[in-house]
Amino acid sequence: MKENVIVDKSFLFAIKVVKLYQQLTADKKEFVLSKQLLRSGTSIGANVEEAVGGSSRRDFIAKMQIAYKESRESRYWLKLMHATDYVNTAQFQSFNNDLEEIIKILVSILNSSKNDDSIKN
Repeated sequence: MKENVIVDKSFLFAIKVVKLYQQLTADKKEFVLSKQLLRSGTSIGANVEEAVGGSSRRDFIAKMQIAYKESRESRYWLKLMHATDYVNTAQFQSFNNDLEEIIKILVSILNSSKNDDSIKN
């Protein structure tokens, strides 16, 4: 099977999010913010998978746009959890670096798919 960078990166990110969720709920008894991150962070890969299996170019673009939005939402929850000391700086940096890479890839995919510069990071 051909390697797909965004599929792989979004899946690996989802795994990290699930593990962070498990840690936060077990160790810090934090359920609200971590659940938000769990939803948005795992949704990135789910929408990328749907896009890859999309029935049309329009469907592909729509699902990739959702993945992009979910990436930005995940970044927000991570920033908030870092600012409120639920995640330490090292954890935040690791997750944020992954997200920045995913966002850049998604922006590139969307721009090349749509042939315009309407998506901004």
